[in-house]
Amino acid sequence: MNWRLVGALLAGLMLSGCVSGTYAPAPEAAMTARDRQLLANKPYPNVKPSGDFARHVVEYPTTKKPGTIVIDTPNKFLYYVEGGGKAIRYGVTVGEESLAFRGQAKVGRKAEWPSWTPTPEIHQRIAGLPSYVGPGPHNPMGARALYLYQGNQDTLFRIHGTNQPEYIGQAISSGCIRMLNEDVIDLYNRVPTGSEVVVL
Repeated sequence: MNWRLVGALLAGLMLSGCVSGTYAPAPEAAMTARDRQLLANKPYPNVKPSGDFARHVVEYPTTKKPGTIVIDTPNKFLYYVEGGGKAIRYGVTVGEESLAFRGQAKVGRKAEWPSWTPTPEIHQRIAGLPSYVGPGPHNPMGARALYLYQGNQDTLFRIHGTNQPEYIGQAISSGCIRMLNEDVIDLYNRVPTGSEVVVL
């Protein structure tokens, strides 16, 4: 048996918050009637993350207080710290390396079914984008958005839903953290404005 390989695999599991290897599904998202109606007519494939990227309750020893959001950018996970050594872990899409946000922030504001106005920087990177996209499942911001602030300053980084669920677990966004719409609804319902966010 290759003990070095076994050790590397165990270390990787511990870093990803999966110490016990036993998962319990997190509670179902509390969707509104509007959420159910809009998501029933979504204009994108009904792709659900599986395996490690599916929403789970996991062992997660940390000194962070319950209610903190920790984003493990290298491993494409978002943890919602519950306390008692546990967290809800969600698979996410993260920003491309040169565009990713790192550090600490707070949830400065929240929005249900937000609109999207691409920044000039995004227009420079991606040709042909509209100047504005109204709310709905066709919108790249998805069902919910948590706006990250440092002090009173909007960082322009968001945790939000997506209309491209097939990319959960990849690093392709313009810096924001994308979640499955059902998952971002679940997180949104748990997180008040002012909550701490740590992006690793």
